[in-house]
Amino acid sequence: MDSLNRNPAALPEAIWRAVEEAAIDAARERLTGRRFLDLEGPFGPGLTAIEVGNDDYCRQPTADEAGAVMGRAVSVPMLRKSFRLSVRRVAAHLDNGQPLDLTPAEDAAEAVADREEEFIYRGQPDFHLPGLLTQEGRQHIEGGDWSAVERALADVLAAVTRLDEAGYRGPYALALAPPLFNGLFRLYPGTDMLQLEHLRRLCTRGIYKAPIEGGVLVDPRLGELILGQDLRAGYASQDGVHYHLYLSESIVLRIDEPRAICTIGTAGGASERKDDRPQRAR
Repeated sequence: MDSLNRNPAALPEAIWRAVEEAAIDAARERLTGRRFLDLEGPFGPGLTAIEVGNDDYCRQPTADEAGAVMGRAVSVPMLRKSFRLSVRRVAAHLDNGQPLDLTPAEDAAEAVADREEEFIYRGQPDFHLPGLLTQEGRQHIEGGDWSAVERALADVLAAVTRLDEAGYRGPYALALAPPLFNGLFRLYPGTDMLQLEHLRRLCTRGIYKAPIEGGVLVDPRLGELILGQDLRAGYASQDGVHYHLYLSESIVLRIDEPRAICTIGTAGGASERKDDRPQRAR
């Protein structure tokens, strides 16, 4: 099944390969969740939903009635972003060996990556799809002001203790808002040790700058990322001036153990305006 509709485009495989390589490289710079969460798949574009949790009675039956055992399922989002490539520039590349500017594909890949990150961390509440920061039953601590050098370590230690006491003993991964992550490049007074280096000894699964507010500490046993279709390029149409292409993927976070997540609220420097997110250099 040609789910990407590539045949009508009549583009050589080398073009599709170049587009996808550029897209994957651009997306990789933005993605953090895939770096510390286990990934299962791909299972193909036909994966539209997955079951979560255990089957259970929808209500306890009385002595004279039959019970109804039910499961729960969540949708697997399909993420998609369109872009265009010039027909003439593609021809110049194929016929004359001129460089092909793949910036539109890279921009589309960044948009898909940003949306994936949003689903991983915040989920989609309207469709009952939780994320690391919104999952019911997660643990939480109210941290302090990380402008004080010692406070970052104290808050992360408190989060580690919460997970440890709940039976989740690591290895831990820590995702932080950009202002909090950047602040870890300060030295401890009177030493040559960065805060980041110190915390990495505690969070051996990695510390990541993520598009979130505050922070979240996790034990990877919390669940898995389930991948339907990984990032691929497809064809929509052609108007004589541009090839209308798109990038798509399908992925969902399955959370099995909410108590393996501990969010960290912080005072001061925790917020990041969307417009302040760094853009990739061209």
